[in-house]
Amino acid sequence: MTRLATTAVVMFLVAGLMGVDPGQAGPAPWRPARPITIIVPWAAGGSTDMTARIMASQMEKPLGQKIVIVNSPGAGGAIGMKEVWDRPRDGYTWTANSSTAAISYAVLGQLDLTHRDWLYFYSLYAPNVIAVRADSPIKDVKGLIDAMKARPGAVTVSSAGAGSSGHLASETFRLAAGTTYRHIAYAGGAPAVVAAVAGEVEVVMQLSMEAAEMLRAKRLRALAVMSSTPLELDGYGTIPAITASIPNFPETGSYFGVMVPRDLPAGVVAAVDEAFQYAADTFTLRSFAKHMGTAHAALSGKRASDVTEAKARRVAWTLFDAGLAKRSPADLGIPKP
Repeated sequence: MTRLATTAVVMFLVAGLMGVDPGQAGPAPWRPARPITIIVPWAAGGSTDMTARIMASQMEKPLGQKIVIVNSPGAGGAIGMKEVWDRPRDGYTWTANSSTAAISYAVLGQLDLTHRDWLYFYSLYAPNVIAVRADSPIKDVKGLIDAMKARPGAVTVSSAGAGSSGHLASETFRLAAGTTYRHIAYAGGAPAVVAAVAGEVEVVMQLSMEAAEMLRAKRLRALAVMSSTPLELDGYGTIPAITASIPNFPETGSYFGVMVPRDLPAGVVAAVDEAFQYAADTFTLRSFAKHMGTAHAALSGKRASDVTEAKARRVAWTLFDAGLAKRSPADLGIPKP
């Protein structure tokens, strides 16, 4: 028997002992040979941008390459998402976004892609916080409802744009409280928060990590966190749960992390997931989550897809019930919650 044949037999026997089908090898290992780009489809400073930057800083070590963040805002994030989708499937271009936005694009008719076309690597969960300027006459949730009813369609509420986490929060509030408001869209969560601080709008319902620093600086005052559990924000105090004012108000928030097209080569996906698992467990990321009033998460693979699918039921149907949907969630195969 030749040396080559002997080697082949040994490899076959070893594979058999390990329970591996020698005819079905796993994906070849992938290691990037040049820097990776994450296209953030929102303006700098918002929840997506902050999450992408902290994750990138921790994922660079296991990948052995720099990760460059490029902000490409517009159309509620749809432009940047489409840009990533159209890039070659070589693993060098990722995106970052919220679960809410990823679900919204198809329902709003902004993209033909659906949330099922992406793979998710979530590191944080951020609840929405209702906040007003520190000197606002609106003191609590009841006061906000009263103001909205006294001035139908006139109370201004900022968000990062149609279908964003803040916009969904505003619509969820409108439907639950039986009120109306005037929606003012900005290019991202950070500009939406700054607009409330500057007095351009009266209310903002963006995410905890976007409002955290302005709350700590006493430039904003929180009325409630859109959760059944109060939020303890370091350096600020306790933000009451909205369910104390509106019982049965649905949990309103978003998962954040990086995303890649689902049809990337298996070896690339495995490398991304390996780097993600390393990053998600770092002290840096856990400390960031706590400081920004968010919950640490480490969801990828089926677990991340499952929480996105579950969230799609409420996000898609809330947009539909609010009269904002261009496509019925039923036509997208999204059942009612």
